[in-house]
Amino acid sequence: MELPPDFIHEPPKGYTYEVKEFKRNVLSIWTCNHCEFVYNGGVTTKCIWGFYNAKQRKYYTPINSRKQGKVVDISDTSPYTAMQILKPLAPIISNFYE
Repeated sequence: MELPPDFIHEPPKGYTYEVKEFKRNVLSIWTCNHCEFVYNGGVTTKCIWGFYNAKQRKYYTPINSRKQGKVVDISDTSPYTAMQILKPLAPIISNFYE
């Protein structure tokens, strides 16, 4: 499956995106880290990015990999996750990734 046409992010270095059918008309979007980790035998590590409702053309934050959360504007997301960063933590996290 392919990323939605209005998905604005490029995968970070060392990552790719994977799209799977979650429910009828809803896709799950995953970040796939291709670094080799000892704890999992070098298998690609995946983390839920978020969800996309193809019929409504809306993105959703993840509560976890099996449950979608609230609607989110794609411009308020990052290449790593659709989860929202709390405003008091935003400057700290922004500096961390720079």
